Amino acid sequence: MLNLPIISRRHFSRTLASLFPAVGFTGFASSSKAGVLDSQGISHTAEAIHQEVIIKASRKRVYDVLTDTEQFRKLSGGMDTKISREPGGAFSLFGGVITGRHIELVPGERIAQAWRSEWAPGEYSIARFVLKEQGSGTMIVFDHTGFPQGKAEHLASGWKEHYWDGLARYFAS
Repeated sequence: MLNLPIISRRHFSRTLASLFPAVGFTGFASSSKAGVLDSQGISHTAEAIHQEVIIKASRKRVYDVLTDTEQFRKLSGGMDTKISREPGGAFSLFGGVITGRHIELVPGERIAQAWRSEWAPGEYSIARFVLKEQGSGTMIVFDHTGFPQGKAEHLASGWKEHYWDGLARYFAS
């Protein structure tokens, strides 16, 4: 007889709903938008981050920096970077602190990743970047779900400091 763990319907539903945005399905309410968001874009009723930022560069240029090894290495201040440009391909960022695989790559429009930091083996989250034209710039609509509980504040500040501020500096130079 198998000894399988028992999970609640609520846990199963929340986990399943958190995967819908990663595959482009928005027919159901997503936990990435559950509850009220604070000033850092953190939902305190679900472990999720939703952030929107405008970058002064075209969608193509933003997409290229996020998916190109050499450009991302410059954004990260020269840290070791490896990025596959293929769906299903692996990436390793910030000297290997961030690793994962691309779930979906739609040039100039969307990036979805199975994303992890230095967490327990097998723990992955979903990071989703949607790039929208905003005048001469790009609005990044970003959702991050499924990460270990208690990591939201650290991750939200990391996205701002290392990605959004990094992109702003990259395109200002």
